[in-house]
Amino acid sequence: MRQDVVMARDDGFPGPFLGMSPPQSGGKRMNTLLEIEDLHVAYGLGSKRRSVLDGVSLTVDEGETVGVIGESGCGKSTLAKTIVGLAKIGGGSVCYRGTDVRTLSGPSLKEYGRRVQMVFQNSLASLNPRKTVFQTLETPLIVHGERDRRSRRRRIEDIADRVGLPNAMLQRRPHELSGGQRQRVGIGRALILNPQLVICDEPVSALDVSIQAQILNLLSDLRREQGLSYLFISHDLGVVRFIADRIFVIFAGRIIETADYQDLWRDPRHPYTRLLLAASLGESTPDRPGSPPPPSTGCRFRHRCPFAFGLCAEETPVLRDIGGGHRTACHLG
Repeated sequence: MRQDVVMARDDGFPGPFLGMSPPQSGGKRMNTLLEIEDLHVAYGLGSKRRSVLDGVSLTVDEGETVGVIGESGCGKSTLAKTIVGLAKIGGGSVCYRGTDVRTLSGPSLKEYGRRVQMVFQNSLASLNPRKTVFQTLETPLIVHGERDRRSRRRRIEDIADRVGLPNAMLQRRPHELSGGQRQRVGIGRALILNPQLVICDEPVSALDVSIQAQILNLLSDLRREQGLSYLFISHDLGVVRFIADRIFVIFAGRIIETADYQDLWRDPRHPYTRLLLAASLGESTPDRPGSPPPPSTGCRFRHRCPFAFGLCAEETPVLRDIGGGHRTACHLG
């Protein structure tokens, strides 16, 4: 069985997971795997219709980990669900290797499902309580046409070993596993079909800090070994910073800042990003209660921003490049 190895850090950043190394992006862009352009998603009907994503654009390249960070209710999970087809696109596009996913059907849609997988936040709720670990890992193989029982067993045992699950655990059911073990099963299920992109929706938020470090190390190892790309979603900038090459900050359904992980950690420009960074470091933050206003002109963060001034209510800030690919949507720059 694989053993978790604590990796050495070399960038000097503070953070909660001592011993973990920063992501390695290689310094150059690869081929684009996922491209989201001006994505709009809304829930409800008529007067109860509510915009959840409002013009979100981002890309994920081959071998890259892109982090998406924001507080609960900002649209992060809806973004994940939209990519894998669990939420309806209201406007804009989601393209995989240059093809709009809404044009896929039949075999091409099934192949997209094989290539893009998801790890869910609630590992207990996302696993069938009646199925053993073996059956959970076997089901995707059966659905995607692997008929040879011995081939399925070999694949399952290989994946179980890769994610740190001993063979004896394959006959257990979810309620017999710890939270960390269940999340390893969820990761194994996502990897069983050899995907190219894995959407990780708050995969460690429900785990103890020590277990979080193990799972993040595991994801980093698997990325390096299998050439995976991740879209890693979290509310904790301190967690995302340890695994992401680039980070997108989302507030009230809009991207308000994006940069590579080093720039965002060292020099956050948007007041909301600064609050997220302070919270991840355990610092106290000013208490400015308030909810995001409904879609209108002006900055959606202005009701909670300690630096808001007149223009913030009159004009909606747009993302603008401030150098080196670092972009922010703030009138203060």
